Formats: sequence, C-alpha cells, structure tokens
Amino acid sequence: MLEENNATLNNSELSVLEVSRCESLALIIIPTFNEAENIARLLKELSALYPTSIDILVIDDNSPDGTMDIVRSMQSSMMGLHVIKRDKKLGLGTAYITGFHYALEQGYQYIIEMDADYSHDPAVVKSLLDAMKAADLVIGSRYMNNTVNVVNWPLGRLILSKLASVYTRIITGLPVDDPTSGYKCFSVGVLQALDLDSINSQGYSFQIEMNFRVWKKGFVIKEIPIVFVDRSVGKSKMTRKNIREAIWIVWWLKIKSIFGFL
Repeated sequence: MLEENNATLNNSELSVLEVSRCESLALIIIPTFNEAENIARLLKELSALYPTSIDILVIDDNSPDGTMDIVRSMQSSMMGLHVIKRDKKLGLGTAYITGFHYALEQGYQYIIEMDADYSHDPAVVKSLLDAMKAADLVIGSRYMNNTVNVVNWPLGRLILSKLASVYTRIITGLPVDDPTSGYKCFSVGVLQALDLDSINSQGYSFQIEMNFRVWKKGFVIKEIPIVFVDRSVGKSKMTRKNIREAIWIVWWLKIKSIFGFL
C-alpha cells in the first residue's frame, strides 16, 4: 500500500507545482529500513545543498526503529520531501521499482538512487546530474581507472565487491567498472524504455540487472569517480542471499539476452 504525503497536496496538484519549479527536476529515491540514526541528518544536508531543484522520496519498509516517524515529522519544514510506507520489508529492488513508478507518474526528468547510511556523499548529487548532459545513466563508481575508492570496509567485503565487478564484466560483457554501485542517476527516458515490473532481483543483483538492461537497450552509460564510505552507525543490509543471487543473475541475464528475452 502506498501512503503518499496527504498533508500537503494531492497527486494532480503536486505534478503541476513540480513542473513550475524546475523543468529538469530530479528525484532522489532513498529506501530505508531501520535508518533512524542517519535519516534526519541526511535529509537536512540534502535540503541545504539543493533547496529548490531536487525532491526526495523516502520509501520505508515499516522500520520498527521509527525511521518513518522521523521523516514524516520533517515534511512540514521540508518542501519536496515525500514518503511511501510499505507494510513490511520487501527488499531494495522492489523499493526502487516503486520509486521509479512514482517518478514516472509525477513527471521527473532525472531519478537518483541513494543509500540512507551516508556511504554516498550528498555533495556528489550535483556531479551525477552534471554528467547526465552526456549520458542516459550515470554511475558513481568506486573502481574507476584501476583505483579503489572505498573507506572503512573490511578487506573481505572489499575483495567480494571487486570480484563481483570483474565477474560481472567477464560473463556479461557489461562495460562498467562498478556494476554493483548503488549511487546512480537515470534519465526518465531510460526508465520509460524498461519493463520495470519484470525486474525482481535485489541487492547487488538489482544494480547489475538495471545496468545490463540499460546497456542492452543502447543507452549511453557513464561512470564518475566517487569515494564510498562504509556506514558508521546502523547495520549493513547485505545478506548471503543477495550474494548468491548476484552469482547466478549474470548467467541468467546473458542467456536471456542471447535468446532475445530481455
């Protein structure tokens, strides 16, 4: 069930207002589950950096720590902050698909994926949007030009992430240095061209699948360097199931592509 911000405007009024504010308005989608320790600071910083040109959609999976209560309490003082509360934890991929549909319905031009845990620097949003002038999808990359820009990750997780990137490129041919990055910006045309409801993967796999489908549609993908900082508070949402899914998803995508089923 979608619970949009009923305290402000209905959908038709909201759409008119957004178009009048900015012809190229961007939406940042932030999925949350138990991010009460991070979310207020992140929203305040984003609002300070981009007070009029960017809207924010928080999609919360019924966090028991009160994340959604914090977000709702900030709506009266933050123009452009919207919320969707889901009944239970349904996963990162479905959260983004829900956000993509919302963005398409409301007429946004650029749609940004962003984590709630401060691993993604809010200041980089401007760089993502600037790079969209020459691309259809811009990815914030941790591994460009044979460098590793990751801070505070355990060595084992860093190795796993890097190997996942190499493995994905070898199997699929996807020309992306960091195919599992979750900090990225899509043009509205990309999301309109994809069959969003056919995408069911989660975690690492969701990012890989989205990138692969965009590439196979012939859209321009560009990477920009970012520094990824591991969360300092809260718990990682990465699971062994996500890792197993990422291992087989590349073969599934390759086979579907060969037979023209993407």
